[in-house]
Amino acid sequence: MKKRRAYCRRKTKETDIAIDLAIEGLGHGDIKTPIPFLSHMLDNFARHGAFDLKVRAKGDIEIDDHHTFEDLGLALGEAFGKALGDKKGINRAGYFVFPMDEALSLVAVDISGRAHLTYDVKFKPYIGGHTSPDLIKHFFEAFCRALKTTLHVRIIYPGEVHHQAESMFKAFGKAMKMACSQDKRLLKKLPSTKGKI
Repeated sequence: MKKRRAYCRRKTKETDIAIDLAIEGLGHGDIKTPIPFLSHMLDNFARHGAFDLKVRAKGDIEIDDHHTFEDLGLALGEAFGKALGDKKGINRAGYFVFPMDEALSLVAVDISGRAHLTYDVKFKPYIGGHTSPDLIKHFFEAFCRALKTTLHVRIIYPGEVHHQAESMFKAFGKAMKMACSQDKRLLKKLPSTKGKI
């Protein structure tokens, strides 16, 4: 099967982001963003999804972290869209339940051509430094818009804020790995009764 990879560059007055993604990777993350917490989460996503992911990001964090979170979600979704190509043969849907000590997260994804996020997550007010936990939701919303995918994220058992976030991104990686995987028997078929995604 052909190796699926893509490069995406997103440059605005607020951010400058470059992403190099290989779906059939070994879980190598080379992540450099101005937000260490976000870099750590993306590294977990790559490792547990077995994606090779290189990210170079700059953003106007002197204002706040919002634009960087959102634009990274957009760029990552666009990179997956390019790498998946016509989407023939993909599993399309994926899910995972991931524990991080006391915290337990469920993530389910459907690369359906329809952008939707259901987000059942409650955090304590802050995630280290000045990063607001609300920004994680914006990241996922942007990812869904760019890839036109349905995503459900839920905290089943809450816990320490970092543990909740890390379990979410690890589950996200595992769910995307399942959704992007290909069935060799169906490489010429779209996983849709409509014949279109």
